[in-house]
Amino acid sequence: MNYGGSFVNKSNGEKPGLGDLMKKAQEMQKKMQEIQKQIADMEIVGQAGGGMVKITMTGQHFAKRVSLDNSLLKEEKAVLEDLIAAAVNDATGKIEKGTREKMSSLTGIKLPDHFDLPPM
Repeated sequence: MNYGGSFVNKSNGEKPGLGDLMKKAQEMQKKMQEIQKQIADMEIVGQAGGGMVKITMTGQHFAKRVSLDNSLLKEEKAVLEDLIAAAVNDATGKIEKGTREKMSSLTGIKLPDHFDLPPM
């Protein structure tokens, strides 16, 4: 039965056996685990207000640090809340972009912006 694709062993021109396919699947799984660890270990800084608000997040979207310029402490609460939200959104966008880039290195396919990836 033909499923629309053909896999050919480049060394001898024959179709690979189940063992070859399992080996490839295991290699891809190992690479995926390595990429997931790299993503989890990432630290990304999101900024807002010209760098007056900085949020450091991990690749798993956990906030590690919040940095506020002292001059912001005189601002209204709503202004500060908006800047913090903007910095979080900036960091989240950078994490998603980095995740897409790392995943595309595994698949060889450039994933489009806003492509939802499964949680790590």
